[in-house]
Amino acid sequence: MSFHESEHIRGCTKVSRGANHASNPIPQEGKWVVNKDIKDISGFSHGVGGCAPQQGACKLTLNIKNGIIEEALIEVIGCSGMTHSAAIAGEILPGKTLLEALNTDLVCDAINVAMRELFLQIVYGRTQSAFSEDGLEIGAGMDDLGKGMISQVGTTYTTKTKGVRYLQTTEGYITKMGLDENDEVIGYEYVAIGKMFEDIKKGKSPEEALKNNTKTYGRFNEAVKTVDPRKE
Repeated sequence: MSFHESEHIRGCTKVSRGANHASNPIPQEGKWVVNKDIKDISGFSHGVGGCAPQQGACKLTLNIKNGIIEEALIEVIGCSGMTHSAAIAGEILPGKTLLEALNTDLVCDAINVAMRELFLQIVYGRTQSAFSEDGLEIGAGMDDLGKGMISQVGTTYTTKTKGVRYLQTTEGYITKMGLDENDEVIGYEYVAIGKMFEDIKKGKSPEEALKNNTKTYGRFNEAVKTVDPRKE
């Protein structure tokens, strides 16, 4: 393909190229691959982005095979509008090439930024599946959610005068914090929300499901005092 050149360039002397080595291969699904086209890209990875006013954040997970997005997991926090944006992005992303997705409005700033960051990881070979032969199967993103298929979210609130309040951890929704004789946290009681609703769907009563999925962590049973982190 020829391109129009300026008069100055047309009149220049041609200098032969010396250093002209190929681009470096990247680790990709158990192979070393020299990528030239978007269809050469495969991998499973995550990207994180924040929105312009920094009100919310998104963790985006994509499973890409031969340049095409086969699976997407969109997890957002901090902004009510982002949950609806994630729902739309979930319909937009699958089936698009990685390049198409990078240049598509995914509705929310944070999701768009996460897409950009994930793109960089993928094309530089910094993926979770870089050294996994044939990569990760479709469904790996859902496996990330774990039991109950619910995002793992940690929420902690604290003030200088009243101290810390654990509200949610990876185990679940915190119902009580256990304190020792020095009023220091030594454990907590929690409800595994995802597993509780799974039990309810299987026919257990809400009361039984709540009881079965209420557990403790740390030295909660040694606490001299308990605190409801949302009320006390």
